[in-house]
Amino acid sequence: MENWAIREIEKRDNPAVAELIRAVFDEMNIPKVGTAYEDPYLDLMFEEYSKPKSVYYVVENNGRIMGVAGVAPLENEAESICELQKMYFRPETRGLGIGGHMMAKCLQMAKEFGFKQCYLETMPFMHGAQKLYKKTGFVNIDAPMGSTGHTSCPVWMLKEL
Repeated sequence: MENWAIREIEKRDNPAVAELIRAVFDEMNIPKVGTAYEDPYLDLMFEEYSKPKSVYYVVENNGRIMGVAGVAPLENEAESICELQKMYFRPETRGLGIGGHMMAKCLQMAKEFGFKQCYLETMPFMHGAQKLYKKTGFVNIDAPMGSTGHTSCPVWMLKEL
């Protein structure tokens, strides 16, 4: 992990974070409708995650943002449930174990915030991500939870914290 740093998002990171997320959507041909791509705050991630019980991390390598992930309360769900949100990495970052470090940091903060369960949604073809989620203790569930607005994400997972 030399020259790699995981830190909380800063306001100055907003343009780079939005660019990274959109680039991953384009690279993987992820639907843009009914997914995070459409979220109105994609260009205002610092502000969005400045809310209570929310945190968003960036992973940097030599000053360039290479990956992102965060946790926040799951909308329209019990207060004890959070959502792992917007976890994306540049292609050259995948497979290096960095996702595991980001996930551990997110889940640790979720516990510190007092959440008891963590929910996530993903795409069926994102096999690497699902492998990491399962390795971390997430299990598939049969129906979506809360109201994320991401109707195009048909894989739902939950983890006990």
